[in-house]
Amino acid sequence: MDVEKLLQQVKEGTVSIEQAQQALKSLPYEDLGFARIDHHRKLRTGFGEVIFCKGKTKEQVAVIFDRLAARDTSVLATKATKEQYEAVLAVCPQAEYQENGGLITLIREQPQYIGEVAVCTAGTADIPVAEEAAATAAFFGANVKRYYDVGVAGIHRLFDKLPEIERANVVIAVAGMEGALAGVLAGMIDKPVIAVPTSVGYGANFHGLSALLTMLNSCADGISVVNIDNGYGAGYLGAQINRLVTGKGEE
Repeated sequence: MDVEKLLQQVKEGTVSIEQAQQALKSLPYEDLGFARIDHHRKLRTGFGEVIFCKGKTKEQVAVIFDRLAARDTSVLATKATKEQYEAVLAVCPQAEYQENGGLITLIREQPQYIGEVAVCTAGTADIPVAEEAAATAAFFGANVKRYYDVGVAGIHRLFDKLPEIERANVVIAVAGMEGALAGVLAGMIDKPVIAVPTSVGYGANFHGLSALLTMLNSCADGISVVNIDNGYGAGYLGAQINRLVTGKGEE
């Protein structure tokens, strides 16, 4: 719910005080029994609540998605399966599914895209996590450029793209294996780097732990690190930094 818009409608007389009171009853959250939907989050943080689908049943995801969509707002769900999407589609036919990134989206109003966020991957196997990051940043209003398969095993591939990458306000580096990409980027550009370790790798990778430790222990400055496979967290943070750099909040 856009409270500012609601208050303006009350001021203009298109919405009665009684109608506004009814609309505000479910603020700051709506209790569904199994979930409490935070309808106030956009007012506090600038970005609305996002559904984390992993661990939820398809029925729970569909109900939460439907209640958020009922507020006439755009909705984003992450780590979603095809079965969960099909349940959402039954209640929100306009919802779309991005299988590679595991995202369900409902776009009520296209954002005014601002700034630029660069999303880089070390390899092709890191793309699903990178797509989660890229789609999240775009959902929250950032222009996104993708630079995939530019890892240190063939570092000339990265050098070819550095002039373009440097134009972004913030860079998201997604890498598994030893996770060196983030440190290399941070040592070569003057923009903040958000490092995303992925669970891609052989046995000693420990499902992403080796990449995580490399990123945390990098000697390069200007790196922040999110959790293993947390493309959403990186995309969200990237959109926040991009918004601050451009000096524009969401309308």
